[in-house]
Amino acid sequence: MEFPTRMYLGGTLRNSATTLPVENPATEQVIATVATADNGHIHEALEHAQAAFPMWSQTSIAERQNWMRRLRDEVVANEDYLRLCIHHEMGRPWASTQEDFDSLRNSLDFYAEEIARLNDYSLVDRAGTHRHRMVHEPAGVVVAFLAWNFPLLNLAFKLGPAMAAGCPIIIRPSNDTPISAYAVGELCERIGLPKGVVQIVATASYEAADLLSSSTIPAVLTLIGSTATGRHIMRTGATSIKKYSMELGGNAPALVFPDADLDLAANILCGVKFNNAGQICVSPNRVFVHRDVLENFTSKAVALADQATVGWDRNADVTTGPVINRKARLRIKALVDDAVTKGATLLAGGDRPAALDRGHYIAPTVLTDVTPDMELYRQENFGPVISIIPFDDDTPLIAAANEGDDGGLTAYVFTNDLARAEDCAARLRYGEVQINGVKYDIDLPHGGIGQSGIGHDCSNLALQDYLVLKRVTQALPHARPSGDAT
Repeated sequence: MEFPTRMYLGGTLRNSATTLPVENPATEQVIATVATADNGHIHEALEHAQAAFPMWSQTSIAERQNWMRRLRDEVVANEDYLRLCIHHEMGRPWASTQEDFDSLRNSLDFYAEEIARLNDYSLVDRAGTHRHRMVHEPAGVVVAFLAWNFPLLNLAFKLGPAMAAGCPIIIRPSNDTPISAYAVGELCERIGLPKGVVQIVATASYEAADLLSSSTIPAVLTLIGSTATGRHIMRTGATSIKKYSMELGGNAPALVFPDADLDLAANILCGVKFNNAGQICVSPNRVFVHRDVLENFTSKAVALADQATVGWDRNADVTTGPVINRKARLRIKALVDDAVTKGATLLAGGDRPAALDRGHYIAPTVLTDVTPDMELYRQENFGPVISIIPFDDDTPLIAAANEGDDGGLTAYVFTNDLARAEDCAARLRYGEVQINGVKYDIDLPHGGIGQSGIGHDCSNLALQDYLVLKRVTQALPHARPSGDAT
């Protein structure tokens, strides 16, 4: 298969003198060499976006909806192509590429409809002398920095609301997974999207990447990535007043109480942990299990780890693919080794499966007796590794779950005691608390608190990140003063 390699810049597909090899982490083979942006390309992209803003922001909602639906139709017509890009650039099992594809289609559909439901509103004037309207307007040029773990899903979460809001957007995909984003650029070019409305440029230059955030042209900087990256972008973005929308990291806890449905808890937690090789921002990193059910829960988790199928064969029912690169595999293995050295018990996995002689694989891994002095406890491992921490009735559980991060993305609670569940939800410092299940969709807000983010992806709340409010006040005729201005 020939993969897309050209940037989408100023309405055209472009090659460049600087390039970047992209490796399939399942085979460790380079599958494409893509064009990347230098400083000149970045300045050009910013200028195109700035020039497009007056036109795009003033287009009618109906016209924006039309462009979004034309792009949606082109996305649907190229489903296999887009999914193959993800399958190869991430080594992602074929079945799980469906989620990425569906997210792009659903985002374009949802925000094309949601923008039409957005209502300006009136304010009551206490003196009765004026009429006031609050009007939503596009914020301005958007720059989006994307993580690699869900290449199309992450792009979709930014593209849909920005287009709907009337904001030109420059998308910088991850250097690990630029191919599917470049494929979307091809589709934008194919439908003749107006110049500068969407641009997609990868760059291997940190200096060029920083130009995107340090420029005074963007009004919105949005990111899916680590907390450290979020801080860096905010620092470089401080050249002007900007809006920020960021989904950042989080060391997600799961609390399994003695009255929980253990089959349900094990299936959900292992499912979220082993799917996409655990490279999910909301994956449970620390699983706190009450000692009364510790052995039972652990045996279920180990069985699910042992049953998981690891690999990349498109025609096989694969549970877990590779992690993104060699560096990630070595980092995850080092976290596991550190935990075992400090007293954790390794019950499943821990390294590359013996049957696979290449690829950046980590077998689904289960450890118990994990303690706070271990790096695995303190760090988001971003791999297919479940860390089980026993607790007793006198353990300060909520304090432990909240420990180490001023906020977070997601926490999980498994109990059949509704009062206990609600108490946990009230005290856990996380943007989402999932009780006895897990649910994500384009219409449900997704965001962290504290060091795990600003703003939201998905839902109508995400649309607000790309809009500003203007107050329009008009004096009522009967309230105008009469007589001379003397």
